[in-house]
Amino acid sequence: MLGEYSIDGCMLGGIEDLIREVLNFRYEEYPFELFSASHLAAIMVSIGCMVGLYIFRDYVKGSMKNLLKWVLVTFLVLSEVSFQVWYGLNDLWDVTINLPFQLCSMSLYLCTIMLISNNYRMFEISFFSSMSGAFIAIVTPELFFGYPHFRFFQFFLAHLSIVLSCLYMVWIVGYRLSFGSVIRAFMALNGIAVVAYAVNKVVGANYMFLMHKPYNASPIDYLGEYPWYLLSLEGGSLLLFLLLYAPFALFKKNRKGER
Repeated sequence: MLGEYSIDGCMLGGIEDLIREVLNFRYEEYPFELFSASHLAAIMVSIGCMVGLYIFRDYVKGSMKNLLKWVLVTFLVLSEVSFQVWYGLNDLWDVTINLPFQLCSMSLYLCTIMLISNNYRMFEISFFSSMSGAFIAIVTPELFFGYPHFRFFQFFLAHLSIVLSCLYMVWIVGYRLSFGSVIRAFMALNGIAVVAYAVNKVVGANYMFLMHKPYNASPIDYLGEYPWYLLSLEGGSLLLFLLLYAPFALFKKNRKGER
């Protein structure tokens, strides 16, 4: 019995040490490499989940609709809570980092409200801001912690949950977008950017990358220097919004042709 207890005690101690290790803030021990094997695996898993949701959409509509909705809500909330707690545990919580004014952070909150309320206007804003931000973040993340660190899993779970939430509203709930949705979402995004800029000036942050470019490689690197890349971001965002709207416009046109 004593031997069994000792073995169990060692195992529990080893698990606790492992948890503390992957929750640390020493990113130099877990460097993230863009398009490394672990990053490519995360991209493939993300794409697989999106494709799977589309393939099994009819089944989900029938018996899994509410279950999937609350699973997504749980993942969104858990992602945000765990992120804030992680910073707190490392005594590094800071208003320049942890306020919900980064685009993907705001998308997380917007998607949670969207799923719970089924509000169409919230869907319009969430879809464009999330699909243009979260999916790009999966491919080119501003991430400093690689596999198997906690932050690696939290980052991809959060962004994948955001994307799946928007696709859920389209493929499962059946919401569609209009050209007016593009305009309203673009105006809302600019309104959010004004608030984020004011917060940046007050607390010295860089929410939405309005003060300088991200430190990791990203598409923003090709948009010019500060502050001119902000104008490029405006144009790029509108172009992305129009590209995201294109499938809905084609679907509407085909439906009219069939009639």
